[in-house]
Amino acid sequence: MDKSTQIDTFCRLTQVSRETISSLIMYEEILLESNKNLNLIGKSTLNQIWIRHFIDSAQIIDFIDKNSKTILDLGSGAGFPGLIIAIMAKDRKIPFKIQLLEKSKKKAEFLNKVINKLKLKVKVLNENVFEKNIKMKNDVFLSRAFKPLEKILELINNQAQNWNKILIYQGKTGNEELLQVSKSWNIKYKQWRSVTSSDSKILEIKELKKKID
Repeated sequence: MDKSTQIDTFCRLTQVSRETISSLIMYEEILLESNKNLNLIGKSTLNQIWIRHFIDSAQIIDFIDKNSKTILDLGSGAGFPGLIIAIMAKDRKIPFKIQLLEKSKKKAEFLNKVINKLKLKVKVLNENVFEKNIKMKNDVFLSRAFKPLEKILELINNQAQNWNKILIYQGKTGNEELLQVSKSWNIKYKQWRSVTSSDSKILEIKELKKKID
C-alpha cells in the first residue's frame, strides 16, 4: 500500500483534521531520519508506518474513558502508542495528561524532539521502572511491545496505585500468554481484534489480583 493510500485509510478510520495529518507527516519525517541511527522501528515497516504504527496505535483511543486524567505508556520506544494517543487527544480536544516511560536516553531524546516539534503536552520519563521502585499513579496504562504479559502484571500490581485500565497489544501468542498468567492471576478483561492484523488483539484489563498459592 503506497503512502497516499495509507494516509487516506488513516483519515477514513480516524476522521482527524488536516492539521493533525500535517503533524503526523512531521512525526513520520523525524522518525525516518532518527531511525537511521536508532533502532526505533523495524526495516520491514518503514514503508508501512501509517498502517503498522500510526493506525495500530490510534485504534485504542476509543477504549480510553474520556474522563481519564493520566495515561502512562510503558516502554514507549518510538512513541507508540503514547505519542499517537497524545496527537489524537489534541485533535479531539481531550485533556489527557500523557507520560511516556522510556529507559533509553537516546530514545527519550527522540521522543522529546517530536513532542517539541509538534507542541504536545507530553512528559517523558527517562527511567528504568524495573530498577527503581517508582510508584505509578496513573488512571490508564498502555503497553505495546514492552515486556511479556506476566512482567507487566507484576509491575502494575507492585508499583501502580488506583488505576482504572490497562491496554496491552497482543500478538500471535497472546491467548497462550493469557492462559498461562491466568494460573497465577485473577483477571477481569476483554479482548478486541486489532484493526491492522487478524493475528493481533488488544487486551483490556480492568481488575487484577494475584492468586494465593
